[in-house]
Order: sequence, then C-alpha cells, then structure tokens
Amino acid sequence: MTRGDRPLEIGALLFEGLDQLDLTGPFEVLSQLPDAVFRVYGKTTAPARDMHGLRILPDARLDEALNLDVLVVPGGFGQEAVMDDEETLAWVERQAEDATHVLSVCTGALILGAAGLLRGRRATTHWAVRHLLPFFGAFGVDERVVVDGKVTSTAGVTAGLDGALRLAAALRGEEAAREIQLFMEYAPQPPFDSGSVTSAPLSVVEGVRLRTQAITARREATARRIATKLGIEA
Repeated sequence: MTRGDRPLEIGALLFEGLDQLDLTGPFEVLSQLPDAVFRVYGKTTAPARDMHGLRILPDARLDEALNLDVLVVPGGFGQEAVMDDEETLAWVERQAEDATHVLSVCTGALILGAAGLLRGRRATTHWAVRHLLPFFGAFGVDERVVVDGKVTSTAGVTAGLDGALRLAAALRGEEAAREIQLFMEYAPQPPFDSGSVTSAPLSVVEGVRLRTQAITARREATARRIATKLGIEA
C-alpha cells in the first residue's frame, strides 16, 4: 500500500476552530501504522486553535504536501469558514483525487461535500447536521462509520477512532488494527448512556440542540448556498 519505495503518506487538514479530537483521534490510530508517516498541514505554519482553545502546530503548509495516500479531514465549528475557502477546498479536492482513502470525522464531511466529493455517496456526520448531507448530493446514513468507495465518513467526534481503526485494518490488515486498539486500550465503558441521540434523555438532546442551534442554522444556510453553487437540488 505504498507508492514506490516511500512510506504511506497520511495527511490531515488543520484549520482554526477544528475539534482537536476529530484530528488527534485518527492520529492516535493511524500514526501507529507500520511503514507510514502522518503529517498535519495548514494554510500557514502558524499554530491553529481548536474550538476550545487548544493550540496545534502544523508540520507544513498545504502547498508543501506530497500526494497523499490517505487524507484526513476533521470537523469542528471552524468548518464553516473552510467551506468558503476556495484555496483549501481545491487542496482537499486535489488530494482526495489522488488518495486511496479519504477519512472525514464529524462535520469534516461537510467540507468534503463543499469540495464536491460526496455526490452520489452514502455518508454520515454528526447527528445534528446529518440532514444537511443531501445538499451536497450525498445520501445521509444514520451509522457511526460509513464506507463508500475510497471515502470513509464517521459520526461525531469520538467516531473518528472507530473509522480510523476500520481504515487501519483496510491498510495494514485486521491484526495490525487490533494491536493498535489493544495498545490504546480502546474499550469504552462510558458512565452514561447518552452517547447517541436515540439513547440520551430527551432533556439532554434538547439541551445540545439548544446549545448548537445558532451554528446549526449557519451550517444549513451555508449548505443551501453551496448546493446552489454545485447545481444540486435538495
């Protein structure tokens, strides 16, 4: 799964206002693959702050990236600005064209959609915005991980770990993926059964909806505008 004699090139998009776990979750998994290099790319080499203030330093600029074998696109509130950033969208589209695998985490799927990469594909994203996927020509699926061709999309935040493990198995075999899972001791036992909209109490669901109401409305407006630009009727 390498091009020539070089290691597998894995690269993640870094942008202001991402959710760090959307990036660091897949990094934890995929950086452990044998004969692979995981790098983080930003528009500049300046640190980016995640949506809660954590600073992350990119390895290089977007224009310094090699042709990636695996492209990782995280989400987060900052995804809104990326969807209007033609330079970054062009980079995502170009890298996705050459890559053998593309992984989106949470609302990173909306970035893929804005780059025109979800047309005709089954995909998932965070439950609060899954209804927006048809604006990008995608078929929204209520699943934690969805694989359609070269594109693997995941639901919100922590689902990026599951998607990355699925991808690790595809790249280096199930045994390697299982070893990574064990090394991480990834066997979640959350204290509350509120990890999905179907299991959480109604009051909790409504609380999260209220907390994300403004950003969800902006995301819908952006999705509608981009659908028009892409010539998609949803």
